[in-house]
Amino acid sequence: MAADNVSLMGHTPEDLRALSESREAYERRVGRALAEGVREFMIGPEVSPAFLEQLETSSETDPWRDGFGVLHLVDNVIIGLCSYGGPPGDDGAVEISYGVSPAYQGRGYATEVAQLLIERAVATAQVRVLRAHTLPESNASTRVLEKCGFKFAGEIVDPEDGLIGRWELPLAAG
Repeated sequence: MAADNVSLMGHTPEDLRALSESREAYERRVGRALAEGVREFMIGPEVSPAFLEQLETSSETDPWRDGFGVLHLVDNVIIGLCSYGGPPGDDGAVEISYGVSPAYQGRGYATEVAQLLIERAVATAQVRVLRAHTLPESNASTRVLEKCGFKFAGEIVDPEDGLIGRWELPLAAG
């Protein structure tokens, strides 16, 4: 799937392990340059230790878990990462997350990425509601979610992140 400026490149567990290893290993693996700051989304403190542990033993590709590289269509560079928080739960809910290199922020790319994640979720006909979590105060990510039709659903306390804002987008039944 592609938007005007970006497309999503599906990741495999091997791609993500290479990204965890080094920028160079990832670039060799996927055959594309990686923008500054993107690798930090994979190795930063916000990455779940359980996810990293599961990644070490994964061999099967799973788009609900492995996510996507965000390819800038003109520059031919991976400018970000995005993913779902796993397959739909019993309630049909799926969490989305996304991050764009600081050098590419403020140009609408995160909005395009979020919209592509929405389109993919709708196409599966398995997802009834999309969720996203942000810092509780207004910020660039909350503006992306508002542009994509998400509504603020309230604040929750996450065991790892503390107080966060929950955003939801109900999807039409397919």
